[in-house]
Amino acid sequence: MADLHGVCDERFAEVAARLSGNLDTGDELGASIAVLVDGEPVVDLWGGWADQGRTAPWRRDTITNVWSCTKTVTSLAALLLVERGLLDVDAPVARYWPQFAARDKDGVLVRHLLSHTSGVSGWDRPVTVADVLDVPASTARLAAQAPWWPPGTASGYHLLNYGHLIGELVRRIDGRTLGRFVAEEIAGPLGADFHIGLPDSEFARVADVVPPPYRSSDLAGADPDGVAMKTFTGPLGGADESWRPEWRRAEIGAAGGHGNARSLARIHSVIACGGTLDGVRLLSPSTIDLIFHEQTDGPDLVLGAHLRFGIGFGLPSPAVPYLPPGRICFWTGWGGSVVVIDLERRAAISYAMNNMGTGILGSDRTAQYVKAAFAGLDRGARNPREEPRSSQPL
Repeated sequence: MADLHGVCDERFAEVAARLSGNLDTGDELGASIAVLVDGEPVVDLWGGWADQGRTAPWRRDTITNVWSCTKTVTSLAALLLVERGLLDVDAPVARYWPQFAARDKDGVLVRHLLSHTSGVSGWDRPVTVADVLDVPASTARLAAQAPWWPPGTASGYHLLNYGHLIGELVRRIDGRTLGRFVAEEIAGPLGADFHIGLPDSEFARVADVVPPPYRSSDLAGADPDGVAMKTFTGPLGGADESWRPEWRRAEIGAAGGHGNARSLARIHSVIACGGTLDGVRLLSPSTIDLIFHEQTDGPDLVLGAHLRFGIGFGLPSPAVPYLPPGRICFWTGWGGSVVVIDLERRAAISYAMNNMGTGILGSDRTAQYVKAAFAGLDRGARNPREEPRSSQPL
């Protein structure tokens, strides 16, 4: 069995076994998994390698690009402004960002941005990854575009521009960029090692992702001028873009966040615990309730899957069968990383890895770990502040 490090309550032995097994087979290169209940870790595991040459072990403080799990932290930043009475989800975006009203977008509401229903799921082509990394300029381009479908009528996953849109609201309301706001208002107060816009001083801790296998069929048959094709090719870039210093430094709030399972679970435990964690109060229950105000339930115009979106998060749907029913919200990152928040169990589950699997809504490994985590949660409640049963360094 592959060596794992960290702690694991005995109820979650299957999580550890799954991770160890996938490291043994090579399906995993390096990874971390965390489960927090009432803000306390019942699982905090890591193992494997941080590099493809298998020369550097994945350590406790190893971080990686978690792709679209970044969106959940970006959404939390917006909800924090809602909590403070500075942002109204039912207000037009143009109230805070007047230029966004161009090209018949005056009716786009803040909740449309947060639920991927704004009609602006990408950039008009031609656009390059380098263009997108210039956040002020590429954000201005989004404001000048016409929507690609009637806003509010359907979701179309805002693949790479979600953080540009939400981040501009944060900047115009608060004055700080999204990355600085997250660092000073969320990650810092919660003691979470998560970054949107990574300082050069932290580069040595990054486990570069291994791109997933290329599948020529991914967009086969798609309308070349349809919403899906325009979103996925505006811009077209590979996972190896995240290896570049320019990517790491840029505040890409849709896909550029760097962290690990522990930091993701720590941040999202504030939602699982009703808005307050270890004396840090970020949200009230009424603001958290907004997450569960369903905005869409049906085929997504970009991903093609049957999705349900609340405000800022995905909700359980047919496209994610590994999630049980309940007061649960989540989102995934390209290649398999995931954040799951269960308010009934007061639990946050997260997984971050460097060997990317196929798919945007979680890989086979994602499903294994999340199912095993829920099985552990359902094996009998205990007070997580007590000494974990058979929970010891591995």
